[in-house]
Amino acid sequence: MIPLPTGLRARLVITFTLVAVTASMLVATIGFELAKTALVTRTERTSMDLVVRELGGLDFPVGRLRPGEAAPTSKELNHLAQTLSAPGRSVVIEYGDLVSVTGPMTLRDVPNELYGRAKQSVVTQRRVLRGELWLIVGTEVHRATNGVPEATGLRAFVFFPMRADVSQLDTLRARLFQGGIAIVIIALVVALFSARQVLLPVRRLSAAAQALGEGRLDTRLPVHGQDELAGLTARFNDAAAALELSVSELRSLEAMSRRFVADVSHELRTPLTAMTAVADVLSEEAGRLPEAPAEAVRLVLREIERLRELVEHLIEISRFDAGTATLNLEPVNVADAIGDCLETRGWNEQVRVNASQGLTANLDPRRFDVIVANLVGNALKHGGPPVVVNARSTENGLEVKVRDHGKGIPREALPHVFDRFFKAGAGRARSHGSGLGLAIARANVHLHGGTISVRAQEPGTLFTVWLPHS
Repeated sequence: MIPLPTGLRARLVITFTLVAVTASMLVATIGFELAKTALVTRTERTSMDLVVRELGGLDFPVGRLRPGEAAPTSKELNHLAQTLSAPGRSVVIEYGDLVSVTGPMTLRDVPNELYGRAKQSVVTQRRVLRGELWLIVGTEVHRATNGVPEATGLRAFVFFPMRADVSQLDTLRARLFQGGIAIVIIALVVALFSARQVLLPVRRLSAAAQALGEGRLDTRLPVHGQDELAGLTARFNDAAAALELSVSELRSLEAMSRRFVADVSHELRTPLTAMTAVADVLSEEAGRLPEAPAEAVRLVLREIERLRELVEHLIEISRFDAGTATLNLEPVNVADAIGDCLETRGWNEQVRVNASQGLTANLDPRRFDVIVANLVGNALKHGGPPVVVNARSTENGLEVKVRDHGKGIPREALPHVFDRFFKAGAGRARSHGSGLGLAIARANVHLHGGTISVRAQEPGTLFTVWLPHS
């Protein structure tokens, strides 16, 4: 099956060409039929005039004979036939039992319908005989008696060859066909040119829209003319200007928001350091305090730790937002890096690691530590034991999987787990964590040029990190 063209230019060209072809065919057909009718009519009129003129000069008596008149002889009929004859022409004269013939045609070649109508007037009929088209003119000679025309019984049938007319019509048909081809070619050229002129503004609009999509918000188009496309171009420019203004305002607000978060995070760091020092002292004294004050101290210590984690995460996020986060790659033993991450945080006994000791990758060790710590910490806080970390080398990178066996994340929440400050699930404690850990893990993975994904398991949740070979 031939596929239909879908492009606007192709459809315009095809439509224009089809209209031109249809119009040229219609004009050629009408012109040919008019020419054919005129040519045949002229030939018939000329042939009838010739036959009537020759028969009008008849010099021997026919029909009802008057006193002293003798019936015509075969010689006289032959002479009349010769008078009507000409090269290529054939004549049949009938008078009673006498028949005179010149040329290849005989009385049997006269159509019955024409033979019958010839009694009343001069009649014609076109017919193909012996592989050739002939115009047959037939009539009966009338003689006036006392002023009243009477049929004489002498009938003449003249066969005029129409090969010249057929040749002229064939030539005309060929010329019309050639003219139609020329018209179609001209129409095709005009259609291509017109389609190009019509679609040029559309292509410019498409290119400008693509440029806007790529972030070049200062893209504008010149407006030419006052037609619909000019109006569309003007509206596009207005929309682009409004979009540029809106994006500029949004970028300004976003930059202000990032600076605010970064400034607040850094400002909180100093008092938080002092609070942490005081918290260490309180932690040592909590065991000697009564139960109620000791519980209050432990609550303050937990909140200070949460605040410290939140501030650190906010500072890290602000670096990514500002574009100042850098990657310092070096060869890293993956098994040792994961083990050090778990040991530093006291998670060795709670997590099982499956990684070959010879597995190495070119990574930023600090950022890889953050990735593993956030994923494992998330599994320990919100998942359930056992927590398993699997690391292996693939054809084009390093794959690290972290799985817990808890209640899992609700399926409707899976697309949002890497969003900032997102927490979900009745089985996941909403009071723990900053809500930024997984967002920071994803940012570090993307900084390496890798990917991170999450899938629900039965039971638990599986996080998969892929980091490319550098």
